[in-house]
Amino acid sequence: MDTHTASPLESISLDPRRWIAFAVVLAAGFMDLLDVTIVNVAVPSIQKDLGAAYSQIEWIIAAYVLSFAAVLITGGRLGDIFGRKRLFLVGMTGFTVASLLCGLAGSPAVLIGSRFAQGAMAGLMVPQILAIIRVTFPKSERAKAIAIYSGVGGSASAVGLALGGLLVQGNLFGLEWRPIFLVNVPVGVLALIATALVMRDSRAPHAPRLDIPGMTLAVSAVLLLVYPLTEGRRLGWPAWTFVMIVAAAALFTAFIGYERWRARTIGSPLVDPALFRSRPFTVGLASWLLFWIGFGGFFLIWTLFMQAGLGWSPMRAGLTSVFFAVGAVAGAGTSVSALAPRFGKWVLLAGGAVTALGFALYGGMATHYESGFASWQMVLPLLVTGIGFGIVVAPTIDMLLGQIPDREAGAASGLLNTGQQLGMALGVALVGILFFTQLDHDSARGVNAVAAQTRTELSAAGIPAPAADEILANFRACVRDRSAEIDPSAVPAGCKTATPANRAVANTLTHAGQDANAVNFAHTFDRTLEWGIGLMALVCLGFLALPKNVRLEPHETDPSETELVEV
Repeated sequence: MDTHTASPLESISLDPRRWIAFAVVLAAGFMDLLDVTIVNVAVPSIQKDLGAAYSQIEWIIAAYVLSFAAVLITGGRLGDIFGRKRLFLVGMTGFTVASLLCGLAGSPAVLIGSRFAQGAMAGLMVPQILAIIRVTFPKSERAKAIAIYSGVGGSASAVGLALGGLLVQGNLFGLEWRPIFLVNVPVGVLALIATALVMRDSRAPHAPRLDIPGMTLAVSAVLLLVYPLTEGRRLGWPAWTFVMIVAAAALFTAFIGYERWRARTIGSPLVDPALFRSRPFTVGLASWLLFWIGFGGFFLIWTLFMQAGLGWSPMRAGLTSVFFAVGAVAGAGTSVSALAPRFGKWVLLAGGAVTALGFALYGGMATHYESGFASWQMVLPLLVTGIGFGIVVAPTIDMLLGQIPDREAGAASGLLNTGQQLGMALGVALVGILFFTQLDHDSARGVNAVAAQTRTELSAAGIPAPAADEILANFRACVRDRSAEIDPSAVPAGCKTATPANRAVANTLTHAGQDANAVNFAHTFDRTLEWGIGLMALVCLGFLALPKNVRLEPHETDPSETELVEV
């Protein structure tokens, strides 16, 4: 192709298959974000089937986003070097195979390993999506494509909860939780066929070299930080967990120093220090990371509250989460199409504030209704939280990319995606620590809330006052031990041995235990969401650093920086 006589964007705009190609990458992006949260509602089923410890469940959730974050920037560089279509095909193939391995896993270790592989393959696939959109569509169509991609991406995390609940409860072919992964296989195969037939390839003509030392330092630092945060509570915080956290800080410092040195000498650093010369971009990136830390934790404690706290089935929890998805789609669509182009950064601040309002409303209602919190009563806080989420997620990447030169947009996009995935992983680890520590600390609240009614029922069952006092003392110890458990679904040994032989008394204590557990989870959920509100306040402060005139605009790709490959 003669790029001197016709611009690549003009030539590609004549390709009638471009919207089919877009549908393929849209499906791939949706599958990726779906798999971040789809596991959450399947936790009880996975634990029961595989006999997994709760710390292993945390790793099943976090492994995906960790390996994704580790591979993401390198995946973008590989696409620049070897061709984006080629890397997309490799990533999609690996993602499909890893999904199959997840669905066939017979032990927690195999499932964790398969989730690491699944995330790594997504790290090869996803960076190509925005690049493919940028070089496939002319300016007149690109804004529409980005808006659709942002809206779908903004709702995928919540849709994952709903779809996961339906698949687990449906127990297709007696496979229990396994269809949440196996559903990716036919979708992946169809996407591979469509990609091979309709997608054009492109690459950077002056491709950067891979920064292997930088990648090693970055991945090592992330793992040294997240591993002790995930395992520390289960192991009682031994000294080596703090040593690992200090070592992570040292490696992050070494990584920054090495990247600066490489930029001055060899060139092609994994993260170009020039990106951080833009103060708005740097502060915006920090805000983006904090936003995803907040939502990584929210998705974890939200599903814990519904299932382990209120005792809901996966289907009920999943269907309730649909209201968040509806809010996310509405917020994303309105933000990209109407609000962000007109009001710029103030839309992001409004989104953060609406999210904080949703958190406050949800937490307040949880403490008000406690064990009686119904699905229909969650509609309002979930819609508000979802709208705030969608308003922020949809336009942020494009706005932050507008703070840097176009030639650095690819690297910056990879960095923003890495911040999203790393934030999710850190959110699961950090908020998990906060949630369970608070649950343990506040265990007496639930017993106090049900003690009077339980005493009345014991008296009605003919239990003498001294015996009722002993039963209530044992009941209090059982609730305390259960709140201190690493696994929120576990029943401590003391609770099993303290079960009375009298069936009426046993039923009374069972119902009292369920109500006390729900009360404890409701108040812990509220206190943990207060932490999320604080994060959203910091997110809003960070977005204030963006220039007043920032707007949502489609970015041009310099034709001289992209080489099209005919296939």
